[in-house]
Amino acid sequence: MKIEFTKEQFEELLKVVCLGNWMANAFHDGSKEDPMDKKIEKIEDYVFSFAKEAGFSEYVDYDDEFKKYFPTNEMDELCQTYIKDYDEECFWDELFHRMADRDFDRAYSFEEISKMEMKERFEKEEPFNKKWGDELYEHGIDRLEVKN
Repeated sequence: MKIEFTKEQFEELLKVVCLGNWMANAFHDGSKEDPMDKKIEKIEDYVFSFAKEAGFSEYVDYDDEFKKYFPTNEMDELCQTYIKDYDEECFWDELFHRMADRDFDRAYSFEEISKMEMKERFEKEEPFNKKWGDELYEHGIDRLEVKN
């Protein structure tokens, strides 16, 4: 198989591959107990191996000791823009859902929830979703505190 890219497309591919590897492996240390996804890491290395030839040597460095390519600080900065936006959206989305789910689970027993039809559950979840949606939209985290 042969795939051709314009220079602009290849630059975007470098970012996509870097972001994909970051997503898959950022929180893994590579140890036996916490393995990294080697297949994704190998794809990144393969795509990065063409960076210099494509005119993007500023985005990729080769390490002789490890025998692999790594993103440079410049590539990392490009990717961090996407990562920061993603993290920001995930934070608010997760906070909203976890707080609404927590309150819903406190209001109804496991047995009650398991007997609910989907429509009924959605209707009963709505007040909790509205409460936390309004709270986070209006006040962010300013009023979230742990009581002693």
